[in-house]
Amino acid sequence: MEHVSDGERSFVEFRRKVQEAEVLSAAMEKLLLNLGFSGRLSVVVQNGRVLKSGYEEGYFRRKPEQRAVK
Repeated sequence: MEHVSDGERSFVEFRRKVQEAEVLSAAMEKLLLNLGFSGRLSVVVQNGRVLKSGYEEGYFRRKPEQRAVK
């Protein structure tokens, strides 16, 4: 039987959550949906703690009627 450490098990779960885009709490996802937020969220983590976070609002915001049609 193969021994898997808690650290290895935790990293596998971390990687799975990132790959499946499960990095936000349900409450945060609900806020983003209610706001209709489009943009980038960034989080910097150091030693397991959030060091800083930020957002770029409107990064993807471009209404279809504003696009140039040729």
